[in-house]
Amino acid sequence: MVGLKPSDVPPTPSVKFLSAGTAACIADLFTFPLDTAKVRLQIQGEKAAVEAAKNIRYSGVFGTIATMVKTEGPRSLYNGLVAGLQRQMAFASIRIGLYDSVKQFYSNGKESAGVGIKILAGCTTGAMAVSVAQPTDVVKVRFQAQLTLKGVERRYKGTMQAYKAIFRQEGIQGLWKGTLPNITRNAIVNAAELVTYDIIKETILKYKLLTDNLPCHFLSAFGAGFCTTVVASPVDVVKTRYMNSPLGQYKSAINCAWTMFTKEGPTAFYKGFVPSFLRMGSWNVVMFVSFEQLKRAMMMSKQSLEGTA
Repeated sequence: MVGLKPSDVPPTPSVKFLSAGTAACIADLFTFPLDTAKVRLQIQGEKAAVEAAKNIRYSGVFGTIATMVKTEGPRSLYNGLVAGLQRQMAFASIRIGLYDSVKQFYSNGKESAGVGIKILAGCTTGAMAVSVAQPTDVVKVRFQAQLTLKGVERRYKGTMQAYKAIFRQEGIQGLWKGTLPNITRNAIVNAAELVTYDIIKETILKYKLLTDNLPCHFLSAFGAGFCTTVVASPVDVVKTRYMNSPLGQYKSAINCAWTMFTKEGPTAFYKGFVPSFLRMGSWNVVMFVSFEQLKRAMMMSKQSLEGTA
């Protein structure tokens, strides 16, 4: 057995909730530069981004990272990390931590649920999470998009200042800007990610290809990351463009998508696909492996405390 042994007692909803948020934060710490590179590639071509960057051009994920380090310094790769961690504690705790509970609710308490129920549960928790965590996502994306160059004025200087500035300049709707495309994106992402992970893991265990340990979790998470990137990339690009846009640039998320299509062509919807996959694949591996181990560790600690009480 590689890693901690599964607990004899299934993890409680509170353990899953806390484990999911913590595991997502761990994954963000490892993969945040890839996410920042993805954002920079996705917004490349926008008028505001072109004017600010002038002669700076990004090419490929590692080329983007190298360019950012050269022109802005290594700290630029972690622009928006604070908001990113805030987002994961609010976001992943709900969309991943509550997935099993919602799945059981829809299946009337049955242990095994069909693919349709799993998709519905994934869409539900994904939409719930966005409704709560959207402001943190808006701030994270804007920090990742802004350049830290000499002579270029920064839109925001700190995380809390960013929340206040957006609220003051754009109102409460500014903090929830892009909620509809983000709900759409995360319903798709969550369903694809969690359902694919579920199916791959169940198949591996059913045919006894591997035991319920780290290699099984690794393969399941990697497969889930690839499937999710293919499905969600177009919505992700629109979400990033729309949330980062100045007030009045786009009338709606649909208008943003139409503008991208007419001005840049259909390939614009897959801008940043490689960093998206590298980020999603690696993020899924770190998150799911951490999530499985944290659940087991927390249940072991819980049982130990109850045994000594």
